[in-house]
Amino acid sequence: MTALRPGTAKASADGSRLPSLTGMRFIASLMVFVCHAFTYGIFNDKGLSESLVTYVSKLGFVGVGFFFILSGFVLTWSARDTDRPLTFWRRRLVKIYPNHLVTWAAGLVLMVWIGGYAATVSNTVPSFFLIQAWFPVEDVFFGTNGPSWSLAAELLFYLSFPWLVRWVRAIPEQRLWRWAGYLFVGVVVVAVASQLLPSDPKMPYYPISWYQYWFVYCMPLTRLFEFALGIVMARIVQTGRWIPLGLGGALLTLVPGYALTVWLPDAYGIVAPTVIPLALIVAAGAAADVRGLSSPFRGRLIVHLGELSFAFYMVHMLVMWYGPMGRVPGRTWDTLPALGMIVLTFALTTAVAWILYRVVEVPAVRRFSNPRTPREKAAAPDRPLTDVVG
Repeated sequence: MTALRPGTAKASADGSRLPSLTGMRFIASLMVFVCHAFTYGIFNDKGLSESLVTYVSKLGFVGVGFFFILSGFVLTWSARDTDRPLTFWRRRLVKIYPNHLVTWAAGLVLMVWIGGYAATVSNTVPSFFLIQAWFPVEDVFFGTNGPSWSLAAELLFYLSFPWLVRWVRAIPEQRLWRWAGYLFVGVVVVAVASQLLPSDPKMPYYPISWYQYWFVYCMPLTRLFEFALGIVMARIVQTGRWIPLGLGGALLTLVPGYALTVWLPDAYGIVAPTVIPLALIVAAGAAADVRGLSSPFRGRLIVHLGELSFAFYMVHMLVMWYGPMGRVPGRTWDTLPALGMIVLTFALTTAVAWILYRVVEVPAVRRFSNPRTPREKAAAPDRPLTDVVG
């Protein structure tokens, strides 16, 4: 069996960069945007609003799950044996912290100035240090910019990666798929264990308590299973253990997975139903790039949007909360004007994301992620991949 490694003869010219995964990042960030925009409560039609909550709100779960699996995959794909933990951690912090600091500060100003909320220690300090997701307290968790909670999970992923990847590399190749199964079982066990937590208070939109929701979806430690699964899937592709499943077939597995997300009750439907489909999609996209096969996610526009996706994710709720759509709390529109407001919000979010990407993210990565000493230069990957958090 031929191993599929970056730079193999079967790879396309930029196959080691995995452009399909970059393009998929935009789709995942769009899922999160659609989830939040269409369940924001701006439709006059109450029946439509209820249907959107039932059938569309779960897209956010899928998008975030994709990013967590993707993180493990691309970090493993670009890892080198000579990479030192401190060098690796610096590159990752430089990738996420500049955007976070800018959006945290913007969220703080907008929260006080436009939102009229008081800035307290609980809703500012934990989110500044990206530890808010460890606390099952809503005021702490949402902070000044709600989506940044996922960065708290990513910090745990980054801290643990040097040891996790070493452990996965020690797994015999023939047992990698078995370990992927074990990690999926871990995700299911988390959902089962959540039933031991208090059943009140309830979430506004989901038939689940806040504590159960936090434990299954938000707590960084429980999301570590998906990150580790991404690492295992990368090793499966790299070692030639990938099954003959094309990208189209992998995408189709998401249909029953999402149906289960809608149908299964409370904690069981949040993460577990789409873990396997998302892992297959990420691996199939990488395999398609390495083999030079066709992919709908490799076009110039979608790849560029994928590069903006981290900035897009970080600003989208700020634009919703404090832009035209949320400027008047509780305001609703008829269906067509509401759709127009969502389109306008998407356009504004994309514009703000482009500015953040060009003015903050790219200069910070160029300035601070490059090795400065001969030893660091020797340890740095030649063409480091980047991932995005969601």
